[in-house]
Amino acid sequence: QVQLVESGGRSVQAGDSLKLTCVASGRTLSNNYKMGWFRQVPGKAREFVASITWNLGLTNYADSVKGRFTISRDNTRNAVYLQMNSLEPEDAAVYYCRSGAGSGWTVWGQGTQVTVSS
Repeated sequence: QVQLVESGGRSVQAGDSLKLTCVASGRTLSNNYKMGWFRQVPGKAREFVASITWNLGLTNYADSVKGRFTISRDNTRNAVYLQMNSLEPEDAAVYYCRSGAGSGWTVWGQGTQVTVSS
């Protein structure tokens, strides 16, 4: 079973940048794995933010973050990152890392809080 630990969340001002990190442990991530970032605000369902395939590094983004957020990975560190630029108050949420294989998603991390002040 993969364990995921996120870090990097903090309070920032609108327009600032922030980089989140998720480190996976517990097993070797095989080539069919993917990693993603989701976020959740109180009272709403978790929403997809971005994903990346472990083997080829193919990325996918929610429309709301395209052009501002970049997901990347470091296979040697079993880490995935989310670089967030031009942050907006609407980006404030708990950000969760998630892993999956093929078309499914499985393990969640514990989340890291991002606060954006206007």
